[in-house]
Amino acid sequence: MALLLTAGARLLQYGGAVVLLGAPLFFLYGLRGEAGQRTAGLGWPRWGFAVAALALLIGGAAALSAETVAMTDRQADALRPAALWDVLSGSRFGLAIGVRLGLAVLALAASLLPGSRGLWALLVVIGAGVTASFPWTGHGAMDDGTAGLIHLGADIVHLFAAALWFGAVAALAALVLNRRVRSDDEALEALHDGLSRFSGMGTLAVALLILTGLVNSWFLVGPDHLGGLLGSPYGAVLIAKLLVFLLMLALAAQNRYRLTPRLAEGLLRRTPEQALNGLGWSIGLETAAAVLVLALVGVLGTLSPLSMPM
Repeated sequence: MALLLTAGARLLQYGGAVVLLGAPLFFLYGLRGEAGQRTAGLGWPRWGFAVAALALLIGGAAALSAETVAMTDRQADALRPAALWDVLSGSRFGLAIGVRLGLAVLALAASLLPGSRGLWALLVVIGAGVTASFPWTGHGAMDDGTAGLIHLGADIVHLFAAALWFGAVAALAALVLNRRVRSDDEALEALHDGLSRFSGMGTLAVALLILTGLVNSWFLVGPDHLGGLLGSPYGAVLIAKLLVFLLMLALAAQNRYRLTPRLAEGLLRRTPEQALNGLGWSIGLETAAAVLVLALVGVLGTLSPLSMPM
């Protein structure tokens, strides 16, 4: 039960982080000009960022509580202020989680501001800080020296690439499924332009995910342990994550090469409904797959990698 709660806390934090970084970043590069910014306001109300910040805050607080119990071995310390402060002030985990909680509060306050490019830029900075804090409390910080720097750097880039992709997909899902966007010709044009611009950024994100994933796998699994993947909990969850990742790749390819061009044709003919329905299903499935990937990553963080002795 404790491991499930820890994995759930990680999912809330990862979900909040990717939305706070990836969605406003998409608004900056994907939805340009006055029409693009108006479309962002139609399809993604500010409370979406408030929900992401709250998820991050709740998940971070739960993680701090679970870590405190793990360190003191006393359930009563889960809510005892002195014990929680000892963890916050006396460990690398505490420093990282403290920064994360502070940034979550800042993001929650920022979500009350009017939507604008300035707000998107502020949220990107906050989301980047949150995302960069995760490797310091995970497997990415377990090595020393040059190897440790390479592993930590690869882990940070891996999470940034995931946020770039997953956060944009969440924003696109909100846009495609929003009735006000679907009934507004100017917003639909901005949406199509955003989808086209995301294609290039999505390709970059996938390339970075594969490259850094290989680096991380070298450290966490290693060539000597490949044969033990199927026989270990860590290996089984890792394989499940890779399979869902491949599903996301297939959906992303369908969006880029079939559904986005179909939307362009529908806009020219003034009949975009069928293309929008197809995009809605595909991007909705891609969003669900992204949530599943984050959940599996949360579980992986609770398991010992194959390269570590049991």
